[in-house]
Amino acid sequence: MENIQTTKTQNFFRILLGIFMITAAFGHFTFQRADFQAQVPNWVPLDKDLVVILSGIVEIALGLGMLFLKKYRIYVGFALALFYVLVFPGNIAQYINGTSAFGLDTDQARLIRLFFQPVLIFLTLWSTGAIAFLRQKAS
Repeated sequence: MENIQTTKTQNFFRILLGIFMITAAFGHFTFQRADFQAQVPNWVPLDKDLVVILSGIVEIALGLGMLFLKKYRIYVGFALALFYVLVFPGNIAQYINGTSAFGLDTDQARLIRLFFQPVLIFLTLWSTGAIAFLRQKAS
């Protein structure tokens, strides 16, 4: 995969997302563990705590990738965007079931949160150069 140049602004957001993912991962293992368990939809056929631990491990790996795998940042961008898509049903379940977690204790707050997931996906793809890569391949 050819290297796409990114701007300082893109790099800033890529690093910010990497730090965000690592911080969130630590929350999976410690002080936010119950909140993350509340996010896991009931239809997931695995133990909720196991899902939280495994997703925390994935978040650390993706966060570190966003920070340090410059040569593979487009791949990492695609992987993190996919991760955000895969965890989105948990956000939807939180809204539908009226589950309070992460300080989201009203339906309005839970609904507003749903609109931030596409923003995270876009920022991930943009900051890693993945959007530019897709545009280049399309032309």
